[in-house]
Amino acid sequence: MNKKVAIIIERTNIDLGGAERSIFELKNQLCAQGIDVSILAAEGEKTSEHIKILCQNNKCQRTKYNTFAKALKNHLKTNSYDIIHSVIPFDFVDIYQPRGGSYAESIQQNAVSYQNNFITACKKLTSLLNCRRTAMLNAERRLCKKNNGPIVAALSRYVADQFKKHYKLPLNRIAIISNGVKINKEFDREESEKLRAIILHKLNLKEADNPALLLFAANNFRLKGLNPLLIALQKTQKTKTQRLPYLVIVGNGKPKKYQTLAKKLGIQNRIIFLGAIKNIQNALAITDIAVLPTFYDPASRFILEALAAGKPVITTKLNGATDMFKQDVHGKVVDCPQNTDSLAEAIIYFSNTANIEKTTNAIINDNLKQNISIERVATELISLYETIIEKRRQQ
Repeated sequence: MNKKVAIIIERTNIDLGGAERSIFELKNQLCAQGIDVSILAAEGEKTSEHIKILCQNNKCQRTKYNTFAKALKNHLKTNSYDIIHSVIPFDFVDIYQPRGGSYAESIQQNAVSYQNNFITACKKLTSLLNCRRTAMLNAERRLCKKNNGPIVAALSRYVADQFKKHYKLPLNRIAIISNGVKINKEFDREESEKLRAIILHKLNLKEADNPALLLFAANNFRLKGLNPLLIALQKTQKTKTQRLPYLVIVGNGKPKKYQTLAKKLGIQNRIIFLGAIKNIQNALAITDIAVLPTFYDPASRFILEALAAGKPVITTKLNGATDMFKQDVHGKVVDCPQNTDSLAEAIIYFSNTANIEKTTNAIINDNLKQNISIERVATELISLYETIIEKRRQQ
């Protein structure tokens, strides 16, 4: 008999971001490996019989934490599952898998990303005024303090360290199951070639110029380090490189202040904002390096998808995706976004065709693609499910 697993998420709309998309990719892969998965959500559309919407949709505001908790408990009274797996901090579940890392760390690093001591202090002080975030933070704290509470399935060592640091969660309550992505996503050759033509035209370049195209993809430009990235790009101008580096920026972030900064730095002709694009694979196919000098990322899908596409990466130690590749072999890891000198050095290193090719070959030869696959994530989760079920039988 197949194991029945309930995965709890807040909303079912995958257009909302990487966390929602990851859960549905995971659900499909668990089903492919013989698990009977139901999605329990507060809001969204019921697009299949495996999706259960437990609260009334309210377009004006999101469902409150306590409202969703009550609806879940009522559902669980009449529906039985072998494993209850949640991405929201409920202490009555078997596994808590925080897609955004711990709330304590995310609040702290979001404040740091403003790069202004006064604003950082204010953001930390006022963070608790956000009622929803405070409810989640308190729920996470209760979950960690509860004896025999849920196992925390951490997306990376960075996330595991957060729970040890902020909540003193013991090691026997933490399982590291590194993040993964679908590794065989296709790109549209015709669309990607059109995209490259647009990029080169707007940058006033020709193919013969042989630029080194850096791809930055994010919706929160501040948190993901676009400001220090622009400063680092300006610093690369002090060094003569084999190929000139240019920055392609993708995402829903607001570009105005960054365009102003680029102009102030004298690099406005070295960057291009594309806005949101439907298929990140098309952009990865026609650029050379993925760069994300983030202030906070539990395990970036963008960096993992870049590695799956065989692209060298540049990121920071504040990105849990660094678990999945070797520094100086598959990419460059900078200690923090503010270290713009090291960030510039990483860009300069990859402004060389031989270095790009060497790194790409290492990514392929070391089979990183399989290591970061969603199939591997599902297999490790099923093993954790079995461990929890067996432990329950022995009690």
